[in-house]
Amino acid sequence: MKTIRESTCENEHKILSPYASFADESRGRLREEKECDIRTCFQRDRDRIIHCNSFRRLKHKTQVFLSPEGDYYRTRLTHTLEVSQIGRTIAVALRLNENLTEAVALGHDLGHTPFGHAGERALNSVYPEGFRHYEQSLRVVDTIEKGGVGLNLTHEVRNGIERHTSGEDAFTLEGRIVRLADRIAYINHDIDDAIHAKIMTENDIPKDIRETLGKNKSERINTLVTSCIFNSTDDIKLGEDIKQAFDEIHSFMFRQVYTNPECKSEESKAMDMICWLYEYFIGHPLEMPDEYTLLYMKEGPERAACDYIAGMTDRYAVHMFNQLRVPGSWMV
Repeated sequence: MKTIRESTCENEHKILSPYASFADESRGRLREEKECDIRTCFQRDRDRIIHCNSFRRLKHKTQVFLSPEGDYYRTRLTHTLEVSQIGRTIAVALRLNENLTEAVALGHDLGHTPFGHAGERALNSVYPEGFRHYEQSLRVVDTIEKGGVGLNLTHEVRNGIERHTSGEDAFTLEGRIVRLADRIAYINHDIDDAIHAKIMTENDIPKDIRETLGKNKSERINTLVTSCIFNSTDDIKLGEDIKQAFDEIHSFMFRQVYTNPECKSEESKAMDMICWLYEYFIGHPLEMPDEYTLLYMKEGPERAACDYIAGMTDRYAVHMFNQLRVPGSWMV
């Protein structure tokens, strides 16, 4: 009798586009494993990511606004879920592999630092080999998770995670979907968060962009997703007029929010904290948790300290800094 997985794989070949990535044609894993009777390889990857420690920590990592007090601001976890939703919508409409798209989306930011891109810039400034969160996300799933053995994901998911931000495109269309879905998600939810923070209003967005993309978050996302669906065949892309407006709103957000002194007033403190913690743990590597002391013994203190700090949540980084740097009360 056929397993459920085998039947699912057969159905993929009947339903999905010829441009899709088929689970039974995967390039495999770093280490060979017995197949599951129920789930395809991409479904297993999705589940491994959702259940890993790094995924849970995303709920306490900054997206744009550092340690926001309001309940409505995005975190790295809510951003990840929004990317997944947008990516899956596009994948289903194009008859591409939804499970692969979802796995890449859920794993794409696992390596992000505390304090968002401020933390990324801080580690990049002190770690000798440089720090890029998409490379760290791949390192998380390959080397750090599960006590140092990694999640052993498929090459398709690993490639999509590594190439979700810049440089060469993923070799699967599903991975390319996530790169676009990531950008669609963060631009629109950053606008939403900035409006909640009273940094801007919808009317601050240039009129020609609003007329092309839509007057609110829902309309903009719908416009962008629809344009992608109707302009993608053997590649993932937007229509030219929509792409131009999307590039313009991205530039607008850099001026209005991403470099706004009001939004970034605490970033220098966060960066100083990250740099101090890095130097401290280089000098005291045995004070890191066991899994990172093992990395220290294998790869040296710089690599281990970088991995440890990149995995911290915002509040844990603050806690460690206060514990190590700020004098405590004298207890008799």
